Amino acid sequence: MAETTSKTSFIALMVLVSLAFLWLMLPYYGAILWATILAILFQPVQARLTVALGGRAGIAAAISMALCICIVVLPAAVFFAALARQASDAYVSISSHALDFEGVWERIRAALPHRVVELLSSFDVPALANFQTQLTGFLERATQTIARQAYLLGQGTAQFAIGVGVALYLLFFLFRDGTTIAARIRRASPLSDHHTDRLLRAFVAVMKATVKGSIIIAMIQGSIGGVTFWLLDIQAPLLWGALMTLLAMVPAVGAGLVWAPVAIYLLAMGDYTRGAILLIVGTFLISLIDNLLRPTLVGKGARMPDYLVLVSTLGGLSVLGVNGFVLGPLIAALFIAVWSLYIEDRARAD
Repeated sequence: MAETTSKTSFIALMVLVSLAFLWLMLPYYGAILWATILAILFQPVQARLTVALGGRAGIAAAISMALCICIVVLPAAVFFAALARQASDAYVSISSHALDFEGVWERIRAALPHRVVELLSSFDVPALANFQTQLTGFLERATQTIARQAYLLGQGTAQFAIGVGVALYLLFFLFRDGTTIAARIRRASPLSDHHTDRLLRAFVAVMKATVKGSIIIAMIQGSIGGVTFWLLDIQAPLLWGALMTLLAMVPAVGAGLVWAPVAIYLLAMGDYTRGAILLIVGTFLISLIDNLLRPTLVGKGARMPDYLVLVSTLGGLSVLGVNGFVLGPLIAALFIAVWSLYIEDRARAD
């Protein structure tokens, strides 16, 4: 009896201490998450460097961390600084009503056959003046949000720098001691070895698939779109490229929500060359990137149904913010893995 009471008390204490530790780490969960992601993605590099350096894991970890800084951290810092500037410029342009949507609609009506115009009139299509007001108001609110977030980021530079420092500091030890940490997690897990290994494999597979299959592919699509906008001399190409990247990460949405309306706008304004180029690049390059790269970058074992990816991504975004792009599908994948193990155990028991 005393032994049972002691064991129960110890388990309760362990749960309380673990919850308190998680609560303490909560302000930096984003830094911990991205340090873990980078450690998983760059693990093959770390392993090769360790072998090449004769087992000096510490030196290999320092080199791997330097590579992460050069490949990920510094380009991201430059990108967000430039993005904040272009968001501010776009806000000024939109606030001054530089875009004449009503004029564009009149050009489209003039180019349409008379029967099509009559058909549209029979459906009582609302006046474009109202549409312009509503759309301009939406764009103003969107750019205000971006500008406000950029301002808050500037105000919280110290906190952001601390978060990056925590991520890089943790990343070094994940590189150096990652194998040992994974072994300790397996030993400490209250689950069976089979269940623990299955869940850890699902965690790593989905983490890689989410980053490679969603973020990297979306960044490629956004980069192509941004460069195309820049070459075509369209205002704020970096801002539009970032927006295409974000939309490309959401299943069933895609970057076409940006480049297609812009191409239609250019064609309606009589700029047929730039409109046609953007339409061709968007249709035959940006839209095909996902189909060309996803089979190579995403393992088949890490895939989930598209509807589940969509719902978990949107749910993650609404609850967890930007980190929800990764955590949403990850939680959904672990949910599937846990219930799959339960079903398998029930089947074996029967």
